[in-house]
Amino acid sequence: MKIRTTVLTLLGVFALNTVVPGDAFAAAHHASSKKSHTAKAAPKVEKAEKVAKSSKSGKARGSKVAKAAEDKPHGRKVAAHSSRHAQHAVAAASHDGVDHEGNPQLQSAAFMVADQATGNVLLEKNSDTVVPIASITKLMTAMVVLDARLSLNETLTVTQDDVDTLRNSSSHVPVGTELQRDDMLRLALMSSENRAAASLGRNYPGGLPAFVVAMNRKAAALGLHDTRFSDSTGLNSANVSSARDLVKMVSAASRYPLIREFSTTANYVVSLNGRQRQFNNTNSLVGSPNWQIGVSKTGYINESGKCLVMQAWMLNKPMIIVLLDSFGRFTRVADAQRVKRWLESAAMQQKLAAAGRHGPAT
Repeated sequence: MKIRTTVLTLLGVFALNTVVPGDAFAAAHHASSKKSHTAKAAPKVEKAEKVAKSSKSGKARGSKVAKAAEDKPHGRKVAAHSSRHAQHAVAAASHDGVDHEGNPQLQSAAFMVADQATGNVLLEKNSDTVVPIASITKLMTAMVVLDARLSLNETLTVTQDDVDTLRNSSSHVPVGTELQRDDMLRLALMSSENRAAASLGRNYPGGLPAFVVAMNRKAAALGLHDTRFSDSTGLNSANVSSARDLVKMVSAASRYPLIREFSTTANYVVSLNGRQRQFNNTNSLVGSPNWQIGVSKTGYINESGKCLVMQAWMLNKPMIIVLLDSFGRFTRVADAQRVKRWLESAAMQQKLAAAGRHGPAT
């Protein structure tokens, strides 16, 4: 794991509760990124099968997260402005999910956490390893659909061509379903519906082959050197990328208002052949009052393991979190929570240290 030296500077900014200029677009849309829906995690049945990890080992580099300072000039302890209760809370948090060096103990095989506003990387491990990305693919699918400026009101029909014959995965969208393109897009992003994503690709001008060409062209334009696409769903394990590339891809996706809206919708009801059905987001964090998520996408196939990418606001800053190949049903969500607690704890420690340097309260 690499802990960047810039993290201390960033945490100093967190303590001031400000937004660093950089990605003005992200800051401008902060208020609209949080949804008021109540989240329900979609009960997906997934068979976990771990595949051997290909990776270079993470290296430690740079300084560690700042520890709470206690200044004793002239033999007199300087009191911090924060209460003793807050100091105990920080101490407890610092031991929750971190190693002896203060680094969060993430269980994902590859990850990267970056400040979207500045581009600074706070955490990374195996970030250049190229791996299958499963349904994270659907963020690129959405960008290509929206870039084409196709009518979102056009009705698309799910056909037998959209059925998964590669993995024989199930779907809540039956053959014959007619939905507008925007609803197909929403279901692909929030509920990771493969038939919806397949229909979007098939109904692109030139069909799926032309769509895949457009996906790879978009990846090249974004500078995603480790990224290749072979379909619009992510069911094909030839859809690959690295954590470093996915940070860029999530950042690009955050510039599309519909991707922000659709990927963070907690639940949504559509009419399927005359019957109402509710679809739920595959990321249970989108409805949590403790999270402000601007973009979200989960992914899973046997070859990729459990994956999660997000743009999330933490301490008034847009952060990109990429977690790949997490073992276990809840590990990717638990890793995201560990990152959040680590940043918040470090920011509190920084505040306490600053209070100590400024002297006792008067």
